[in-house]
Amino acid sequence: MNRVLAHCGARYPIVQAPMGWIARRALAGAVSRAGGLGIIETSSGETEACIAEIAAMKATGLPFGVNLPIRFLKDEAMLRHVCASGVRFVTTSAGSPAKFIAPLHDAGIVVYHAVPTLDAALKCVDAGVDGLVVEGSEGGGFKNPEEVSTLVLLQAVRERVEVPLIAAGGICDGRGMAAAFALGAEGIQMGTRFVSCTESPVHGNYKQAIVQADATGTWVLNKKASPCIRTLKTGFSAAIHEQGLLPPDAFRRIREVYFDGDMEAAPALAGQSAGLIHAVKSAQQIIDDTVAQFFAITGRLGALAGQASFG
Repeated sequence: MNRVLAHCGARYPIVQAPMGWIARRALAGAVSRAGGLGIIETSSGETEACIAEIAAMKATGLPFGVNLPIRFLKDEAMLRHVCASGVRFVTTSAGSPAKFIAPLHDAGIVVYHAVPTLDAALKCVDAGVDGLVVEGSEGGGFKNPEEVSTLVLLQAVRERVEVPLIAAGGICDGRGMAAAFALGAEGIQMGTRFVSCTESPVHGNYKQAIVQADATGTWVLNKKASPCIRTLKTGFSAAIHEQGLLPPDAFRRIREVYFDGDMEAAPALAGQSAGLIHAVKSAQQIIDDTVAQFFAITGRLGALAGQASFG
C-alpha cells in the first residue's frame, strides 16, 4: 500500500506545490480533479482569502491539502482555522513544525513537513511528523543556500528514516517520478510544471518564460543572506546575481510578475525543471502523461529485474 495515497486520499501520488497566490482553487481543483493532490497556499498572508479558498475546495468534495509556512504566518489564526475546517492533509514548511504537530494531530490531520537537509528531516521525524516532503536544490522558490540535489538528498533521508517521502525539486514528468521512486519516495511534488499548466492563474508571459527556459535557465540568488531563492534568468534577476544581494523590496511587485506578466517586476521563481518543460498543458494531460510514462519506465525496469539482465 502506498502510504502517501493512504494519507492524502488522491488517486495518484502527485502533489501540487503550494506557491503563494498561485496555489488556489483554480489550480488546486484542476490538479485534484485530474487525480493528483491540489494544495491551497497560505504563504501570501491573505488570511481571509485563503480561508475562502479552503472552503471552496472543501465544497468540491475532492481530496486536497493546505500548506502552513510557519515562518510566514502572522499568528495562529490560520492554524486554528485549518484545525476546525475538516481539512485532512497539511504540509508545513519554513520553520520547525514541532508546536504545530499536536494541534493538527488532535484535529485528525496528517502532517508532512518540507525539508531541505537530512538534519532537518531527522528533527522533524523526532518531532512526530507523519511524512516528509524532501526538497532538493533544483526546485524553484525559497531554497537552502547549501545546495543538495534531490538525487542525493532523497537517498540520504531514505537511509535514515522510515516515514513516507514525497520527492520535490527537478521533477516534472514520469521519468523524474520513476527516479524518485527508485530512490525511496512514495510520491512526488511538482511546482514549476503546474505553474505553467493551462489552469494556472499566472499570466501567459510567465508560462512562456518557463517553456522557453533551458536547463541552465535559472539562478540561485542571495546565497549569503536570507531568503535564498531560485529564479528564472531575467534582466531583474541578472542584476541581483551580479550584485550578489537581494534587495529588501525585491518581492514588492511579485504579483505583477504572476498576474500582469511583467517579467522584470520581481524575481520570477522557477525550478531547473523549466528546462524540461516544452509546452503549456492542462493539469489532466500533465498527470496522465506522468502516470503513463512512470508505468512504462517501471515496467521496463521490472522486466529487466525479472530477467536479471541490464538489457
